Amino acid sequence: MSGSGIRQTRFRAGEGATHLLLVRHGESAAVDAGSRWPTVDGHGNPPLHPHGRAQAERVADRLAGEGLSAIYVTPFDRTRDTAAPLLGRLGLQAGEEWDLREVHLGEWESPVTRRYFAEGHPMARRINEEERWDIPPGAESHEAFGRRVTDAVRRIAGRHRGQVVAVFSHGGVIGRILAEATGSRPFAFTVPDNASISHLVVSGERWTVRRFNDIGHLSERFVDVPDLPWADGSDQAVGESVRRTG
Repeated sequence: MSGSGIRQTRFRAGEGATHLLLVRHGESAAVDAGSRWPTVDGHGNPPLHPHGRAQAERVADRLAGEGLSAIYVTPFDRTRDTAAPLLGRLGLQAGEEWDLREVHLGEWESPVTRRYFAEGHPMARRINEEERWDIPPGAESHEAFGRRVTDAVRRIAGRHRGQVVAVFSHGGVIGRILAEATGSRPFAFTVPDNASISHLVVSGERWTVRRFNDIGHLSERFVDVPDLPWADGSDQAVGESVRRTG
């Protein structure tokens, strides 16, 4: 068949559009029943799990060649430490965006929340059924959460017109940004995998989702993605794999 004629069109972002690569932090530390974690202004601040640190190296491998103009993190160790390998390779300093912090769960802002969701606590079921994070007492309101994350996206896009920016944030935040971009159900994009990359193009008031939950740097599989190939529970195995894979 001839190569002449009109070819199918490809997506064009348009002049001045900002490409936001939304990265969820790597896996955070495991918790035991009754344990507590550090906090920042009342928000949980767990460190990365060793697997999360290995995931951070994979993110750096994936994004180092994307021509990034800026990198943003939230005030929490898990986003800072996930961004650290990429920052080191590019010689950049991260900007901090407080309004892209994870949704605050009020009285559920605790490691025990993981168990509640795993065991199907009635309030956890309500959160999923009603697609709202503000079910627990004292939690941040659905409306306030939406306002602050969309305002943060607008600010970053306004500073970086025509540029590519990596934003290291949290699962609930990324899910809400993409729901706002598409006008979807609130939890339609909940929750992206740890160290996944989603791609949002902001051109004025037009927000276009180009990619969601890309984990090609972590696994070649689409469904029932296994843990990292080296994940056998030992820090040594993780370290050896990072050295082998760069």
